[in-house]
Amino acid sequence: MWFTGGRVKSPGWKPGIGASVRHTRTYLRTTVTENKNFFLRNVWYYAMPGGQLKPGNAIAKTFLGEPVLLARSRNGKVFALRDICPHRGIPLSCGRFDGQEVECCYHGWRFDETGRCTAIPSLVEDQNLDFSRFRVKQYPVREVQGNIWIYMAANDKADTPSPEMDIPLIPNFGDQPYKLVVTSRFPCFVDHAVVGLMDPTHSPYVHNAWWWRATPSLVEEVKIFDPSPYGFTMRRHKIVNVPRLYSILGGEPETEIIFSLPSVRIENLTAGHHQVSNLTAVTPISETETEVTTLLYWDMPLLTALKPVLQPLVRAFLNQDGDVVIKQQEGLKYNPTLMLIKDADTQARWYYQLKAEFARAMEEGRPFINPVKEQVLRWRC
Repeated sequence: MWFTGGRVKSPGWKPGIGASVRHTRTYLRTTVTENKNFFLRNVWYYAMPGGQLKPGNAIAKTFLGEPVLLARSRNGKVFALRDICPHRGIPLSCGRFDGQEVECCYHGWRFDETGRCTAIPSLVEDQNLDFSRFRVKQYPVREVQGNIWIYMAANDKADTPSPEMDIPLIPNFGDQPYKLVVTSRFPCFVDHAVVGLMDPTHSPYVHNAWWWRATPSLVEEVKIFDPSPYGFTMRRHKIVNVPRLYSILGGEPETEIIFSLPSVRIENLTAGHHQVSNLTAVTPISETETEVTTLLYWDMPLLTALKPVLQPLVRAFLNQDGDVVIKQQEGLKYNPTLMLIKDADTQARWYYQLKAEFARAMEEGRPFINPVKEQVLRWRC
């Protein structure tokens, strides 16, 4: 759940894509027209949990519509290559990875971790070729706190990550890996998933399981938001309507929630001397499919013992959001005009503003200017 959850809102839709948008501010006089949906580039996206990629193995995935082969060498280093052999276009993932180089299944061409061609078996002794002409695109990757991130540059930009936008980190856990991970696929464009998970008022209707919803009645929430690097932060506060599941933490839980581009949310929950952090990352797979990964970090031995129980609960929670997305797609087939209302949908408006400003700043070659200002938001949920 993002900022206490998310019924999926949409800025408009075109069949199979997810489209140009028009939303109205709380029946106010202003109608805001946003640009057509697009994949944000020149940013780090969540690729996959590091624990799922073993030494000597490779896994094929798709990011922003691009085929990528993620591999971990025998010495533990992770690298990523475009999953297409430049010779005849066969996916490299159909071939063999020996823990050091990738071999194409069609003609045996071999490529190292930088994408450089190292062998063409069909060549005879006097056929000298400049192997530097044959390369596979390499993607920058980093592994931090048990997570693998991939940098997706624009086609006209160098694949050198910007030093200004770094990979988000969970505070107070050093380089410790996650304790629990759940991944789900949502059949929608990435914006629909982000805005839906960001919606703070859906919880009573979507997440109404006995182990989550503490009271059946709606209560008023008042939250202070501040701008933060490439996003915004819900200021630390005591949780008013404490979910039943949180009772195992003891004490009066407090939380701080941070959203940052392109689509990462981190919640830091403290209760007594303990901390539980939740990193939720939304990664675009294609124009019609998005991957949502939720990872939990904690310092409580009790939660480790309860992991077999927590895993299915977290999965059920995420699946509830996914089920709403599936239902939403049925309505979006008819391209309705949708609304973002005040104050409940302010975070969604911020997301579109942040995304548009980042794209404009990159295009114009200027510093990013955060459009979010300090604000108090109120809603009932």
